[in-house]
Amino acid sequence: MRTIVEPTNTEIFFEEDDIIVSKTDLKGRITYANQTFCRIAGYSEAELLGQPHSIIRHPDMPRAVFKLLWDTLVEGREIFAYVKNMAKNGIYYWVFAHVTPSYDDNRNVIVFHSSTSRARSRRRPEHDRPALFLHPAGGKAASKRAERARRRIRFHRQFSEIEEHDL
Repeated sequence: MRTIVEPTNTEIFFEEDDIIVSKTDLKGRITYANQTFCRIAGYSEAELLGQPHSIIRHPDMPRAVFKLLWDTLVEGREIFAYVKNMAKNGIYYWVFAHVTPSYDDNRNVIVFHSSTSRARSRRRPEHDRPALFLHPAGGKAASKRAERARRRIRFHRQFSEIEEHDL
């Protein structure tokens, strides 16, 4: 049974170069969490594996927005989003997420892969306006962000414990 985490009014910031990486199965259960994810969210890997990714959902984030996010992924499209997450101790943190479906050899979606970075303060939503801005693949801004995200992921792959076939 999961403990209910009470949100605080304290925000945590992390390094701009930190990349939070996670993978979920088709039901949204965490199957992989990198050390950065564990450190920032305040959970051990054992506490995260098998849990729904919503374990870090901040109550300010409307559930309906995540339905839109999941619907986009199930359609086989990548998505970019600003998300307010909550750590195990109730502290919140903003991320800019790039979430993509991963496929098997027959082009069936088998897992979802998320690489998130710190949401730059001048671009993220205001604290008093809970919102998620979705950027389905396409458009100039999304394309630039996608390329930056892909470069960060390539860099991260070189220096992390993640094997190429895991992404």
